[in-house]
Amino acid sequence: MRDTRESRLLLVLLIVIAFALITVDIRGGENSPLDSARRAAASAFGPVENGVASAVNPIGNAIGAVRDSGDRHSRLAELERENAALKAKLGSDDRTKGRAAELDKMLKTAGAGRYGIKGAEVIAIGAAQGFSWTVTIDAGTDDGIARDMTVLNGDGLVGRVTTVSASTATVLLANDPDFTVGTRMEKSAELGFATGQGDRPLRVQLLNGKAKVKKGDRMVTFGSRADRPFVPGVPVGEVIRVDPSNGDLTRTLQVRPFVGFTKLDIVGIVVQPPRKDPRDAVLPPPPKSKPTPTVTVTVSPSAGGSADPSGAASPPADDAGATPAGGGTTPEPSPTRS
Repeated sequence: MRDTRESRLLLVLLIVIAFALITVDIRGGENSPLDSARRAAASAFGPVENGVASAVNPIGNAIGAVRDSGDRHSRLAELERENAALKAKLGSDDRTKGRAAELDKMLKTAGAGRYGIKGAEVIAIGAAQGFSWTVTIDAGTDDGIARDMTVLNGDGLVGRVTTVSASTATVLLANDPDFTVGTRMEKSAELGFATGQGDRPLRVQLLNGKAKVKKGDRMVTFGSRADRPFVPGVPVGEVIRVDPSNGDLTRTLQVRPFVGFTKLDIVGIVVQPPRKDPRDAVLPPPPKSKPTPTVTVTVSPSAGGSADPSGAASPPADDAGATPAGGGTTPEPSPTRS
């Protein structure tokens, strides 16, 4: 429609008529002619609207269901995450208790040796450092850790620090083939050197080829000059085999380490050495030997016979009280019957 003078007059006329109808509808209320017309229109078009609504409602319900299903799925996923977190928390209780017990044991070991230690957690194993038996701990120079410090746990010697960064450090384990530590036997104080053999027992060479050593004997670290890299008195292991000496100047032992290198978790780095050598004080009390039960056999004398002190029954005596011929005992005179 082009913008002409007639079109403008028509638009103004329609607006005036609309306002007039609105005014009449408001003033007339429910009895106005327009209200009657609306009711008539509702009666005519109501069934059509209901039919259209009935046809459209399933589609609307489906769309609402899809929308709600997304909300339900999100809620279900949230509940599953909460459930998993709860299970993880409940499952970690045992691990938390185990770590607390391990930490307590390590603190007792450090206290027995008067070692000043810095606690750390093992966060990685060997792969980052090649094929060596090493672990990475979450303590570094910012925590006062330096190269060539002794590392221990509640069981004994773990290893020594080799490289350090600001927040981490690498520990060479005592079972690494490149690891060597001076040792001293419990009680006898025989000196030697322990070398790692991977997943096999430690190999210890005693300086005295004639040293008397037996299975079950234990040893600790001898210590180093200025207590680097090893402080004295840290438990090393227990002898499980003594190799024949064959006249050699040294004596070779196979030693089972006290530490389980495949299950390290909490460790302590000795940042302050003891003022004096603790000797064997850090070793746990030796296991008590179980007494060997002694069997005592008691033989009761049978009817008509007796038992000698050795437990062998002697043949019955005859009426005169004498033993048959061949017996080695002299019969006592029997009492005279009155």
